[in-house]
Amino acid sequence: MAEIVTLEDLSRAISNRIGIDEKHAARDANFIMDIFGFDDRVIDNVLEPEDRQLFYILEEEGMLTTEREETTLYDGREWRTHYWLFKKDVICRYSEEEMMQRKKRVEPEAENVYETLTDDMWAVRSARAA
Repeated sequence: MAEIVTLEDLSRAISNRIGIDEKHAARDANFIMDIFGFDDRVIDNVLEPEDRQLFYILEEEGMLTTEREETTLYDGREWRTHYWLFKKDVICRYSEEEMMQRKKRVEPEAENVYETLTDDMWAVRSARAA
């Protein structure tokens, strides 16, 4: 079954992997989803050069990849068409991994907070309560 990438998944993956705030990541994710629409691949010709830079960044992070098709024209020349493809599994994994990392950062601190208190701190708290 093919995975579904939501706007939130892509936004979170961009924010986590590229290190930009969530507001800018959401803007970039919205732009990318608009380009792809309901397809898993998009022809490179629809991109402006400045837009393509974002696609190169996501390719470096493993969230997008490229492919090309070659066709022989009637006069014998080769015609190449370049495409960008979503790597849904990677995007979903990056999105999920960050959520797990956030839980790991929050939960151990919450669990161990009492273990970090010294006996003196407990004594002060006990004295105030009495």
